[in-house]
This record gives sequence, C-alpha cells and structure tokens, in this order.
Amino acid sequence: MRAIEFQQYGGPEVLQVVQAEPPSPGPGHVTIDAAYVGVNFADLKARAEGYRVASLPFRPGLEVSGRIRAVGHGVEGLQPGQEVVALVGSGAYAEVVLAEATTVFPLPEGLDLRTAAALPTVLPTAHALLHEVGRLRAGESVLVHGAAGGIGTVAGQLARAAGAGAVYGVVSSTAKAGHALQHGYDEVFTADTFSDDIRRVTHGRGVDLVLDPVGGDTLRRGLDALAVFGRLVSFGNASGAESWQVGQPELYAQGRSVAGFSILALAQSAPEALRSLAERAFRTVIDGTVALPITAEFPLSEAAEAHRLMGGRTSTGKLLLRATD
Repeated sequence: MRAIEFQQYGGPEVLQVVQAEPPSPGPGHVTIDAAYVGVNFADLKARAEGYRVASLPFRPGLEVSGRIRAVGHGVEGLQPGQEVVALVGSGAYAEVVLAEATTVFPLPEGLDLRTAAALPTVLPTAHALLHEVGRLRAGESVLVHGAAGGIGTVAGQLARAAGAGAVYGVVSSTAKAGHALQHGYDEVFTADTFSDDIRRVTHGRGVDLVLDPVGGDTLRRGLDALAVFGRLVSFGNASGAESWQVGQPELYAQGRSVAGFSILALAQSAPEALRSLAERAFRTVIDGTVALPITAEFPLSEAAEAHRLMGGRTSTGKLLLRATD
C-alpha cells in the first residue's frame, strides 16, 4: 500500500510517498481501506515541529472514512465491508489505516464517504466547545477564533442553531471574512483588532464565551474580551507560544473561567464519552443543522500541496486527501 511519511521535520517537502505493508488488526482494532482522509492543523505541527510525534519516521493523519478491511479479536458491532469513519491518533495518511474500534463509527445515515471524512475531528470538537465545555445558553454571545476554518465554520452554525444572541468570528485576513459570514456569523473581525472590535460592538460589555485555538497573546486578549461571568475555552496552541498560566488576578474580579478541550486526549482518557459526544454531534449534520464546507481535495500523493495550502493561511473550510486515484 501507499502511505505518506516524513523522516525529518521541516516544510511540506519532507512528506514522502512510501510503499508499506498493510497493517493487520490486533485485539480491539480494525483496519480500514481508506476512501478520504481529513487534513488538520495538527498534521502540520507534527511535520514542522514534532507535535505528538513519538519517533521518526512518522505517518500523520487523524481522521479517515472508508470500508472496514478486517477486524481484530474482541471487536463487536463492526464487520468487514462496512462503511465507517474513524478518529485515530496518527497514521491516516495511508491507503489502509489501523484504528481502535472504540473510535470507529458506522457511516452516518444519508452521508457519503467524502462528506463523512470531515466529521471525526471537526463536529465533536465544535459541539464540545460550545455545549459540553463552553455551556452556551440561548441569548449569550460567542467569539470564535479561526472562524473560516473547519471547526470555525461548524461552530458558527451550531452557535446560531443554539440560539446565541450574537456570533462573532475572528479570521487571519479580510479575504476570509466572506466565507465565515456564510456560516452563522453576525460580524467577523481580524486577529489584530478583535479585542477593540468586541469592546466596540458590545458597548464595553464583552462576550459570554470565547473559543480559542491560537493561545499566547491571543488567549490573553480573549480573556480581556470576556463579559462578567464569561468563559474561555482553549482548544489548541496554533501560535506555538509557551504554555500560558492564568490565576486569581485574571479570574476572581469578574467571575471569569477558563477551560480546555482536546478530542485526541478525550479519545484516550474517556472513549465512551467521546462516542456519546460524537453521536450527538453527527446528528447535527444528518438533520441539516450543520453543513460541512469541503473546499479543497487532493490525491493522497499530493499531501504536501494540501499542507502548503493550509500552512499559507489562505485556506477556508475543510481540506481532504483522496486515498484512491
């Protein structure tokens, strides 16, 4: 089979097509003949700086759709030939993908494999950020960083469907604003001015909930943009800044709170909670509440081009790799 690996850290050019033996499933695992693979910013961080890489060579990729090839001992409810989507810790950039059965889901009713490849990371993450962790209530205001990306476009739609009073987005450039405005946002600001813009549009009150995948200075400015009793949910550190700390001076005076979420960490620590979350989230696509904007697709062999597009910060929506030519 073909797979994409890198043997050293660097730019997209370090991604190489390799020939490898297809994996075999051990107890509690399945193998999947891949149809489509989702591209995530975490893949770029793995390639560039070793994020979540235990050793080299390394095969990136966190989500895949396709058909089950084989099942290991003890696996129940899944069978060869069944169409599925899966969340994996790594290794999805391949024609055959090994996955733990606990994070493999039957293809949701009414969806095709292409659309479904965008589900495993984006939908549960956006749902958890707003509801399970962010505790959004009807009438509250939300600010979402990365509003034109995969998670951002879903979060905007989910916030609107949940009855948010105002949904604000932040994008890296004005060129992305139009895309975000099509997916639930009332107003969209750029990263360099968002804190001033929030104070202006809320007449100094601030917002009730901030969703931040950036970290660093953006996170600190997001804290300042919170209303009294506001909540900030951190779900990434795209800035690459050092780990941040927040304490009594920032939180006590106005009753603010900070929480965090990682779907990959949840998959390891509480897989049953992830299954329940994913099932709730997937229903929002099945019932039409959320549309998944897949904006670019590349053959598996051109994974480097997908990384260049995402790394150039000009992409919007979700990017996919097609595992079969």
